[in-house]
Amino acid sequence: MEPLEIAEKLKQAFISEVVDISEFRGQVSVTVKRERLLDICHFLKVDPDIKMDYLADLCGVDYPERRFRFEVVYNLYSLTHRHQIRIKALLPSDAPTIESVIRIWKGAGWHEREAYDMFGIIFNNHPDLRRILMPEEWEGHPLRKDYPLKGSETWEYQDYEEAQVLHTSDDEWNIGSSS
Repeated sequence: MEPLEIAEKLKQAFISEVVDISEFRGQVSVTVKRERLLDICHFLKVDPDIKMDYLADLCGVDYPERRFRFEVVYNLYSLTHRHQIRIKALLPSDAPTIESVIRIWKGAGWHEREAYDMFGIIFNNHPDLRRILMPEEWEGHPLRKDYPLKGSETWEYQDYEEAQVLHTSDDEWNIGSSS
């Protein structure tokens, strides 16, 4: 099945939830409202003609100038049929929350944690939603467009000395600069 056919079938099944269908260089994206995201994802996974059984990637996107500032992008692939599609869910800036898709694709867990850590997107019913890249005490979400590019003059990375100790074995492990 071609990606545009999948998009049209999705639109027929969820006519009030599909906001837009677009194609760029052979990649089809379907923009949807967040309210029925789980129903949409479940449909894409269980429909025998579509069967998107692999969540290849999930990420957040920040468009501060838009009404729906955030998007969660799901890149789906069917291992059975070897076709793919991209789903984009719209989130407003005042409530960047969406249901977790872990119940549908277990591999979503770490991707959702990264989107939470970098963009502050809350995934409802995620079993372990906490930072994955930044330290727990880190303030803010570094990939938001309004995140300050420069920290305070008095700020100092607290674990700098520990990081230096870890790098003392770089030569032994054959990592770091080569000479």
